[in-house]
Amino acid sequence: MDEESLLEFFSEDYSLFVEAGFVAVKQLDEIAARRLFKAAEVLNPDNPASQLGLGYIALNKLHVTEAATIFEAILKKDPEHRLAQALLGVAYLLSQDKKKRGEQLILEAKDKCDDPTIKNLADVCLDWLQKDLGAKSLPPLKAPM
Repeated sequence: MDEESLLEFFSEDYSLFVEAGFVAVKQLDEIAARRLFKAAEVLNPDNPASQLGLGYIALNKLHVTEAATIFEAILKKDPEHRLAQALLGVAYLLSQDKKKRGEQLILEAKDKCDDPTIKNLADVCLDWLQKDLGAKSLPPLKAPM
C-alpha cells in the first residue's frame, strides 16, 4: 500500500486520533498525546485540532510562551476560532504582563460564541481570575533554616 492510499485509509479516523490525544493528555501521557496529535496532523494538516492539542499539552505543562505561540498561529489562520482564543486568553492570564489582554480575549470568546462548552470554560477562567489570580501578591517564600 503506498503512502497516499495509507493516508486515505486512515483519514476517516482523524477525529479518533485527536480524541485519543486529549485522553492521553488527561492521563498525563505526553509521549502518546504528542504522537496521536502528530498522526492527526499528518492525516489532515489543515484542521487546527491537532495544533490545539499540542498547545493544550504546553498549557498543561505551564509552558505558557509555547502554548501562546501555538494558539496565536491557529488564530492567525482562523481569527474566529473561539476555543483557541479562549485558551490563548488562559495562557495570557498566566503571564503577568498580558493578564489584562487574556481577560479581554476570554470575554470576547464568550460573547461571540454559541458553544456552551466554550462559554463554560470562559466562566471558569474568569472566576479563577477574580478569586485566585486577582488576589494580592503573596509574600516571597522563606528558605527553610
